[in-house]
Amino acid sequence: MRDFFAEYGEVASAKVIMDKFTNRSRGFAFVEMPDEAAAQKAIQELDGATVDGRSIKVNVARPKEKTSNDRSFSNNRW
Repeated sequence: MRDFFAEYGEVASAKVIMDKFTNRSRGFAFVEMPDEAAAQKAIQELDGATVDGRSIKVNVARPKEKTSNDRSFSNNRW
């Protein structure tokens, strides 16, 4: 991923998210670029591009939404 985004500007970090049980890619990655204009250009031009035979979706990361299935566990009994 770093190489694809580096064509548009400096890449501060690139991390492909791996499944902890199978050690295979979960199908998404996070790429950080310090230059906002370069990041927007990369988003516009890479969204829908093909990488290693797979079409990719590129957008700005959003915080994970909390769902009703999310549970918080603690040692408190009450």
